[in-house]
Amino acid sequence: MDNNTEVAATTKRILIVDDESHIIEVVRTCLEMLGGWDVISATSGREGLVKAQVECPDAILLDVMMPEMDGFVFLRQLHSNPAIQNIPVILLTAKARMIDPEEFPTLGIQGAIAKPFHPIALTNEVAKAFGWSLAE
Repeated sequence: MDNNTEVAATTKRILIVDDESHIIEVVRTCLEMLGGWDVISATSGREGLVKAQVECPDAILLDVMMPEMDGFVFLRQLHSNPAIQNIPVILLTAKARMIDPEEFPTLGIQGAIAKPFHPIALTNEVAKAFGWSLAE
């Protein structure tokens, strides 16, 4: 039992915020199977902000182009809320190549991963951006 408790205590929890359910499922599968991480999802920025506060994830993967609340509005609201402002964020977006890595600190993000992404490489890219090591 102690081993199960220890694994559960060290498992990372990641919130995916994306309006495309098929993207969420691909990302979820990759991160759970290859990274061994728990994945929570939200299909809108508003839902994502609520889940960030309720679920307290270790990190957020955020789509930029979403209806109603885009990723940049989400980031502003996330960073203005003391309860969740320190959750690290990676953008997962078709516009990743347009964002200069020197702007990451200004945007309050750890990195950006381009869509379409290579599913097998995704877990390594996420781990690298957050400075996490993968279980072997």
